[in-house]
Amino acid sequence: MDYVNSAKQIYKAVGEDKNIHSLIHCMTRLRFRLKDESIVDDEAVKNIPGVVGVNHQSGQYQVIIGNDVTNYYNEILKLGKIDTGDASQADEQTDSKEKVNLFNRFANFISSCMSPLIPALIGGGMIKVILIILPLLGWLNEKGQSYAILNIFGDAPFYFLPVMLAYTAAKYFKVTPMLAITIAGVMIHPNFIAMVTAGKAVHFMDLPITLVNYSSSVIPILMVVWAMKYIEMGIDKVCPASLKSILKPLLVLFITGTLALVLIGPIGTYAGKLLSAIILFIQSKAGWLAMALMAAFMPLIVMTGMHWAFAPIFLAASVASPDTLILPAMLAANIAQSAASFAVAIMTKNRNTRQIASAAGISALLAGVTEPALYGVTLKYKKPLYAAMISGGVTGLFMGFVNLKSFAFAVPSLISLPQFVSKTDSSNLINAIIVLVVSFVLTFILTFVFGINEKPVEAATKTETKDQPKTTVPSGAKETKKVYSPVKGEMINLESVADDTFAQKMLGDGVAIIPEEGKIYAPFDGEVMTVFPTKHAIGLKSDNGIELLIHIGLDTVNLKGAPFTAHVADNDKIKKGQLLMDVDLAAIKQAGYDTTTPVIVTNTKDFVEIVSNEKTTVTNEDVAMYII
Repeated sequence: MDYVNSAKQIYKAVGEDKNIHSLIHCMTRLRFRLKDESIVDDEAVKNIPGVVGVNHQSGQYQVIIGNDVTNYYNEILKLGKIDTGDASQADEQTDSKEKVNLFNRFANFISSCMSPLIPALIGGGMIKVILIILPLLGWLNEKGQSYAILNIFGDAPFYFLPVMLAYTAAKYFKVTPMLAITIAGVMIHPNFIAMVTAGKAVHFMDLPITLVNYSSSVIPILMVVWAMKYIEMGIDKVCPASLKSILKPLLVLFITGTLALVLIGPIGTYAGKLLSAIILFIQSKAGWLAMALMAAFMPLIVMTGMHWAFAPIFLAASVASPDTLILPAMLAANIAQSAASFAVAIMTKNRNTRQIASAAGISALLAGVTEPALYGVTLKYKKPLYAAMISGGVTGLFMGFVNLKSFAFAVPSLISLPQFVSKTDSSNLINAIIVLVVSFVLTFILTFVFGINEKPVEAATKTETKDQPKTTVPSGAKETKKVYSPVKGEMINLESVADDTFAQKMLGDGVAIIPEEGKIYAPFDGEVMTVFPTKHAIGLKSDNGIELLIHIGLDTVNLKGAPFTAHVADNDKIKKGQLLMDVDLAAIKQAGYDTTTPVIVTNTKDFVEIVSNEKTTVTNEDVAMYII
């Protein structure tokens, strides 16, 4: 697959930098937040090679790719200055004026926080499945040390779930990630867990603490990090700037930690129990009906991300008790999506559709990953989706009557069938196999009966080799351009600079140099765009289009030009190696400022990639960056 060409077409189709607010990806989808979704032609995007479908959901423009999504994501990031840190942010932080209802905002929140955890949860879940299989085959002793260690491997993702959720929720709410993780650590600290286990009343500053084991929990930590957002905002407003580096982490940790144990954590625990209780109550009164409805509507639930709202129920399958609702329902739904895709692959007359449907069917059948099938096949043709939902409802009735159980968390599929192995009830696995077979066969037949009403598919977008699409990459960008070091010293990554504006690459990509001598040289042939009035920074433009900012020291604007002597002025022509500036480094240090000098390509978005030299010590004769 030509990832580079397809990525460029996707980038252009969604409106390039000027329309992209941010971008993240999950296991199968590129998740854009766009300033204006209406300008995107969905059909054009669908026809790009590698794209299996699109979806507008919860303020996101989702391009469905499949298991290769990371390759497309990485290529798109090379095409422009794209924000990747907060694409899952709250809807009010986007530039879009679209008002998202509370249901979609909640679904987006849960999905955004849980999606990055999927690989860890699947890994742990599959190890739990192995721990079921190997003892049954007599290949592993349940009382041996190997079993115990493997059990730790399987339990770790679930036990430390609050810690992982603290990080993803911190990204979502834009709070300090390490402080959020620390709060999660407080909630599952071994000493606190020991107090919970002891069962004796615990007080903190005369405040009663509810004894709850927060390991493997979901809702409590999400609520805590949500509250932490407002706690940080309040502290930022009242804390003196000179003391913020000390007082802010102290106050955030103390206040949030106290609220987590005394108030918010218990509320979250009870909220999770209430949600589970409601679902389980319905199931207890009409289990057959609850299962049928859940299995039938699981595709729609997955589309909204609301399956994560039931995480407290199905995660218990890996920790305490078997799941008799969500995971069994997903077994029927996942296999139905697979069967519908295979049926479409046989029925279609379009080679591209056949390839997509076949791959989607395999993904859903073997791995339980249904997004390619759902968005690329069944939802596209509608009738295969109806066939899958009907089949899910029928098999759901059967599962409800036989009370099918899942004993481990793993995405239900053919390979993960051992999650339905019971040590005491051999019929449970047999029933799971029956569900798999009936769901597949019934969906396959119904899809053939309903048909797909296939329309002629427009020719795919021409590849670059035939028709060069326009991008922000200028002509000749495939040539590597060089930016030499403007100063002698130690070169470091931009992320290491003690200034968020540079470290987070808000002005562009580049490198930073800790200078050893106070002479700034021209890094290429070109011209001076501007010498700042305080002389602490100089803007240059090369003859081949590179716009460069050399910022001498951090916050040195406050020195009002005293340590700097400029030898060039605005609009001067320059040659590589020409002396631009003399700098009194000792004066800068004596004034208490950092001499680290960021060298930023301010028009980063015009290039595919910026690669720094691997050298750690450079002179003005060494290349600092290669611009592609």
